[in-house]
Order: sequence, then structure tokens, then C-alpha cells
Amino acid sequence: MTDCGCDKAKAELEEYLHDELCKEDAADIREHMAHCEDCSSELRVGQVLTDAVKRACREQAPEHIRDQVLARIRDVQAGHGSPVAGI
Repeated sequence: MTDCGCDKAKAELEEYLHDELCKEDAADIREHMAHCEDCSSELRVGQVLTDAVKRACREQAPEHIRDQVLARIRDVQAGHGSPVAGI
């Protein structure tokens, strides 16, 4: 296993955060992060952002808003309105 370097670590950061790299590339990134303060700082920022997006995706709109959106979608699908009318 070889230390991959900053360019590779930064280029593959998103894939690393989403566990989309092969074992060898992930191990190279992990090793690099352990020894590079700059890249490990970017990793921490990426982890915070990724976690925030995951939490936001689990949240749901209030039921009355969901009902309005679904009703509007049904109207548009039935041909009773413009897709952007009333928005």
C-alpha cells in the first residue's frame, strides 16, 4: 500500500465519503488522511456536510404541504393545468 498523495485524495474524496471506492483505493485514501492535516481537515468538512444532507433527506414536509404538492401533481398529470401555474 502506498500513500496516494493530496491530488488523488482530494479528487476521490466524494467517492471515499460515500464508500464507493475499491478496498485498495479506500485504504490509500485512509492512509493519506492519517498523515496529512490539510486533507484530513477537508475530510472532516466533507463528513459534516454529508451527514447534514443525509439528515435533511430524512426530514419530511408538513402533511398539508405534501397534500398540496401531490394534488398539484395530479392536476398537471390529468392535464388540468400548466406545470408552473400557481407556483
